[in-house]
Amino acid sequence: MNSVILIGNLTRDPELRYSTGGNQTAICRFTVAVNERRRNPQTQEWEDNPSFIPIVVFGKQAENCDRFLSKGKKVAVNGRIQTGSYVNKEGNKVYTTEVIASNIEFLSPKNEGGQGGFGGFDGGFGQQSGGYAQSQQAPQGGYGQGSPFQEEQGGGSDQGIPDGFQKIQDDDIPF
Repeated sequence: MNSVILIGNLTRDPELRYSTGGNQTAICRFTVAVNERRRNPQTQEWEDNPSFIPIVVFGKQAENCDRFLSKGKKVAVNGRIQTGSYVNKEGNKVYTTEVIASNIEFLSPKNEGGQGGFGGFDGGFGQQSGGYAQSQQAPQGGYGQGSPFQEEQGGGSDQGIPDGFQKIQDDDIPF
């Protein structure tokens, strides 16, 4: 299984290009800084150890990343690791590792860079104020248009359940 889930902040603005040929596909590249906290064995102090992970996104998601992301924004990335190699101008073989994203979630509030959170801290993942999922299954529209589960104005029920959904009881869930 080749599966990666990362949460971090963009180290620079995304770069968008289009493939050459008849079918021009959008390709967006950016780097995400992911922190790992470790205790220093000598001082017993907690230290951040950042890793800088190159991310590649294709298609409509690539265009959305270029449009709505910028340096410092917090994102969640789902994808797979891909390795490769090429020969540089000096004739040396260079090995590469990058994450090919299948799903990007924007975790920063739309008017802030790098201030979003995860799991309910400062907005964040899964909360309306914390961003908008840009996946293949996401509804049409752009960042900041609210959660796809947000009740439509004038629609839904009095209990905040959107049109097309129904209320379920805990007993209905099989786990």
